[in-house]
Amino acid sequence: MMEPNSEAHTAGPEDKTTVLPETATALVELERLQTELAAAEERAKNHWEQYLRALADVDNVRKRAAKDLETARQFAVEKFAQDLIAVKDSLELGIQNSGKGDLASLVEGQTATLRLLAKAFEKAQIEEVNPEGKPFNPELHEAMMAQPSDAAPNTVLAVIQRGYTLNGRLLRPARVVVSAAK
Repeated sequence: MMEPNSEAHTAGPEDKTTVLPETATALVELERLQTELAAAEERAKNHWEQYLRALADVDNVRKRAAKDLETARQFAVEKFAQDLIAVKDSLELGIQNSGKGDLASLVEGQTATLRLLAKAFEKAQIEEVNPEGKPFNPELHEAMMAQPSDAAPNTVLAVIQRGYTLNGRLLRPARVVVSAAK
């Protein structure tokens, strides 16, 4: 409560707030900085959203590549398998007819089956390693024994088991007999 003797102070037209020039400059600067801050925050928000989209895109590409790789792995041998089915059919037919035919027709059937298998290998780029008469190469050959011979040392004299490569990569080394000095 106010006492009756005290004067009540009311703001009137004679009371003016005086703004100093330094304060006005600071207020203008503050307003400018707030505007710049809002613009910078908006840009940062946009950049963050772009980053999240890019991150999601990269993740989608990674998942798609993994799926494509898995599909390729599962079906990589499909053509080769189809070629081998023909070889299996030929072998089964030969077994079914083994008692019905003569030896010459059996040999002819086996030769035809071997040609089918060789064609399947060729399509799959599987190459035979048959080094007879060539220098021994430990990267492609496995020496089973050394035999004294008139041939130059470390020459392949005989092939016990042929080797195979797939696109230049060794699948199985050729097992060989190598010449040794007398």
